[in-house]
Amino acid sequence: MSPIFDCRDEAQLLTGMRQARQAIGRGELVVIPTDTVYGVAADAFDHQAVARLLAAKGRGRQSPPPVLVAGLTTLRALVADVPEAVERLVEAFWPGGLTIVLPSQPSLSWDLGETRGTVAVRMPAHRIALELLEETGPLAVSSANLTGMAAGITPEDAEGMLKDSVAVYLGDGPSKTGIPSTIIDATSLVAGDEPRVRVLREGAVSRSQLRDVLGDLLEPDPGSEPEGAEAEAGTGPEAGAEPQAGTTGDGEGGATDAAAPAPSSSEAPSEADAAPEPDAAPEPAAAPAPEADPAPEAAPAPEAAAGAEAAPAQKAPEPERS
Repeated sequence: MSPIFDCRDEAQLLTGMRQARQAIGRGELVVIPTDTVYGVAADAFDHQAVARLLAAKGRGRQSPPPVLVAGLTTLRALVADVPEAVERLVEAFWPGGLTIVLPSQPSLSWDLGETRGTVAVRMPAHRIALELLEETGPLAVSSANLTGMAAGITPEDAEGMLKDSVAVYLGDGPSKTGIPSTIIDATSLVAGDEPRVRVLREGAVSRSQLRDVLGDLLEPDPGSEPEGAEAEAGTGPEAGAEPQAGTTGDGEGGATDAAAPAPSSSEAPSEADAAPEPDAAPEPAAAPAPEADPAPEAAPAPEAAAGAEAAPAQKAPEPERS
């Protein structure tokens, strides 16, 4: 049996964090607490570890996990560009329950699955997750559950489903909210004729909160557009609709796992989250929505190439719930 460490006990916290770092370095999986639900994490730059994560959950490459990061600096290293509007979102909602899908940095050597050139990224608001991310670098994270089952809200829930496919379980009591991260597709802000932020999954951050920051850059609320407007807007998933299988993230988990989605891939998680999940996306200019959020970052992420050109927006896989 893989050990479960109760990180509310200082002695178990120190031992558990050390074993978790070592496990990530060996390409193994670790279950961690996040501000949404528990997530299963792997080194985002170890393609074999990411494959183990998807296999443990019963997912395929069409459902890439989101990526959890320790802050804005790491986000800049992972994506092609950080638009000013995204910086405002990060300032308002990070750390927290918002997973953002953007075109990924083309110079990075990683393989999260069928991401279509995007990545779902989130910064979790949890001390253990953040501490691990600071030490390991970006982590691919999906909700700690088997596909089709409720996301784990305790380490014991996660262990009952994932068992010995995970090397180390870090516990911090029941998840505080169990609400998944909100996943948004901001790829068209980087490369698109009509910049517009789309909501791939509603969760911890409401549409009204997003509109307070984005204004008209946020897509119209469901039902607010005149008839026929959806057809003009594109072929991606309907605003506010649950991400479909085969599409990022915070990462992160919903209460249940859907066939699988992704963004920018961690958060997200996802990060693990609680609502039908994506642990991770949509049409041209649409990015993959990551899985509901839990998850941190095992080797530090490579620096983004200076002056790298923003990659053209591509159809992104939908986020996996976590």
